[in-house]
Amino acid sequence: MLPFLTEKFGNASSIHHFGQEARAAVDMARHQVAALINSRPNEIVFTSGGTEADNLAVRGLAQTNRKYGTHIITSAIEHPAVKNVCEDLEKSGFSVTYLPVYEDGIVRIEDVREAIRAETILLTIMTANNEIGTLQPVRQIGQLVKEMRAGGKKIWFHTDAVQAAGKIVVDVEEMDCDLLSLSGHKINAPKGIGALYVRRGVRLHPQSIGGRQERGVRGGTESVPFIAALGAACEIAGNRLSTEPERLAILRNRFESAVLENIPNSSINGNVSSRLPNISNISFNSVEGEGLLINLDMQGIAVSTGSACSSGSLEPSPVIRALGRGDELARGAIRFSFGPTNTETDVNRILDVLPASVETLRSLAPSKAGRHAG
Repeated sequence: MLPFLTEKFGNASSIHHFGQEARAAVDMARHQVAALINSRPNEIVFTSGGTEADNLAVRGLAQTNRKYGTHIITSAIEHPAVKNVCEDLEKSGFSVTYLPVYEDGIVRIEDVREAIRAETILLTIMTANNEIGTLQPVRQIGQLVKEMRAGGKKIWFHTDAVQAAGKIVVDVEEMDCDLLSLSGHKINAPKGIGALYVRRGVRLHPQSIGGRQERGVRGGTESVPFIAALGAACEIAGNRLSTEPERLAILRNRFESAVLENIPNSSINGNVSSRLPNISNISFNSVEGEGLLINLDMQGIAVSTGSACSSGSLEPSPVIRALGRGDELARGAIRFSFGPTNTETDVNRILDVLPASVETLRSLAPSKAGRHAG
């Protein structure tokens, strides 16, 4: 980033030397992002983050192709950046089917197939859930959409891969998706930068109308420092994919085994085999998640309850509730995320602190203490 914040401060849309220096950095980043997801560089549109990428994909596709239909299919556990857009589109005449995910947190391909009707134009199903890490059958969904389009139906597939890109192999050709969102801060780029993969030939109605930047799909002067940083982060993340997922899964599994063994009435949320390697979501019965989060934070450990984008809500996590969990277990759900800088030492530290923290909070609610999960 640093050169483009200082001496190489040109506007990437300018044709003079300084502008062309900046343009070269943007072009390089476009190649780096494309390499991470196996797309063509000219299929990458830079955005301000995952939320804008999701908005541009879902709303942009729906508005452009409304003449073909007004029905959208999504899941009950999508990120607010998709869910809230779908709900907003319902106010303008679109209908939306929210597919269940059952106890394991995974959409059934049979439900997807049955939900498709004559007026369906878009399926938007996340690659991996941001709270529980469960992997959705995106390859099967992409293949289904591809087959239907080969039969003449106008239908497209978008996947929110914000949580998955850089954590597991994400390949747009294998997924047969038409649109894919990713966000920089999930792979250690700055907050405020993201990208949308738009398969060649897919048309979108711009959501930021201005100049002709990003092939006219997303107007506005390019944030060259952030774009350069996203490209570098994608290259680093791609280079780590051969070893980092396995390393994180080992840390995560060791952590979970110790928690389940040493903390009574705790349970893992979602499928334990088909999920991201770096996320562990655990419900602690008779514990308020917010209280546990604060307790751990005071001891230098950062965890989360639900999605960071929903942190202003006092309601139990809708993702955990979608698994069929009651409000008490949903309120007691904590997400532990492991990243490139985490080590065995960090896991040991959490395991030293967590049991006592849970016990302390349970002791403050004696009428609930000892109640079993389920």
